[in-house]
Amino acid sequence: MEVRLTPDQEAFVRQEIESGRLHRPEDAVEEALLLWEERERKRAQFLATIELAEASLARGEGRVIATIQDVRKLADEVKRRGRERLGSARCRP
Repeated sequence: MEVRLTPDQEAFVRQEIESGRLHRPEDAVEEALLLWEERERKRAQFLATIELAEASLARGEGRVIATIQDVRKLADEVKRRGRERLGSARCRP
């Protein structure tokens, strides 16, 4: 497979090789692909989370947060659950 880079991309790769960060041009392509794969995995996880949330809302499991009191109530519940988890984690041997 042949990959063509723009002049700016070629200059960037050369600069990275000269700095010692990369050893050869192929390293740049390899790193770019690894980052792309990671981004796509995160994207897929994010989309799956959205699907779960939408399904939860469709089942009526959502919560309306319309006022500052609603926000405070939710925050208090989250803090309480967090403290409970911390407490139970400390009790484990």
